[in-house]
Amino acid sequence: MGLMDFIKKQFIDVLEWTESGDGVLAWRFPMADNEIQYGAALTVRETQLALFVNEGKLADQFGPGLHKLTTQTIPVLTYLQNWDKLFQSPFKSDLYFFSTRQQVDQRWGTQQPVTIRDKDFGAVRLRAFGNYSYRLVDPRKFHSAISGTRDTYTVADLDGQLRGLMLQHISDAVAGSGIAFLDLAANQVEFAQQLQAATAPSFEALGLLLEGVTVQNVSLPEELQKLLDQRIGMGMVGNDMGRFMQYQTAQSIPEMAKGGAGGGSGVAGDAMGLGAGLALGQVLAQNLAQGLQPAAAGAAAAQGVKPDEVMATIEKLGELKAKGILTDEEFSAKKAELLKKL
Repeated sequence: MGLMDFIKKQFIDVLEWTESGDGVLAWRFPMADNEIQYGAALTVRETQLALFVNEGKLADQFGPGLHKLTTQTIPVLTYLQNWDKLFQSPFKSDLYFFSTRQQVDQRWGTQQPVTIRDKDFGAVRLRAFGNYSYRLVDPRKFHSAISGTRDTYTVADLDGQLRGLMLQHISDAVAGSGIAFLDLAANQVEFAQQLQAATAPSFEALGLLLEGVTVQNVSLPEELQKLLDQRIGMGMVGNDMGRFMQYQTAQSIPEMAKGGAGGGSGVAGDAMGLGAGLALGQVLAQNLAQGLQPAAAGAAAAQGVKPDEVMATIEKLGELKAKGILTDEEFSAKKAELLKKL
């Protein structure tokens, strides 16, 4: 090195990062052709970590505080540079700062429905969204796996990868929660906890700590939403099978009337729809009347039930059991009760 080159070279004696903007996870100190003065002051703030990297090899890491750079405080770098104990000259090395602040309100969500396996319905398609928060805790892992030699690495640069990790573990979260699919919407806190537990190891492998996860919405497919509505209706009428049949009949009348009126099948279709509506209306009226009669009168009416009607009712209950609306126990109990009337 010539004398003029030596004079022009600047020796850095203060190293720090002021974090002028939000959303920066990693930042490389600008060395250019400069060298670090032996004994320079390294300032690491409370929400930061610093890491020296020498020719691609990870060296010394520093936590918050004021550090004087000597061969005693940078032992790994001293070993990599083959310095002896008397070394007191300026030196070159890459220095990276990392932000350990919590990155909050990061959004995740399913752009397309995610297929999961449910214990009641088999394969179902789920839509969900929410947010999560994380912070950087291991600069070595993060530098090796993510940021590398880039001058700056931001939250936005990492967003797509982390969102993908969240979606990747939705199936594991549903399975781990043990919550039936139809009950997910009512158990979002438990679902969020399971999603955090399932995803946290993947964040840890990147040097990140997944601080929290929330689930703000779970959308059910239309056909399963109808079953959920039926279960809500069942909850309103309780376990009384007579009241349940009244509820089912009331639900069927509008659909039958709609089919007869707008089916486009002519007079025969209109008559069929009207006849079905009238028949269902009669059944509803009879059920309502039976609900108002004394118990003795109801028992007397039950003795006159025809075998065909009993079998038809059992078949209807079998369909409800197949759809998951009735449990095996409820179906068996009602079936036994109806068979006694034959």
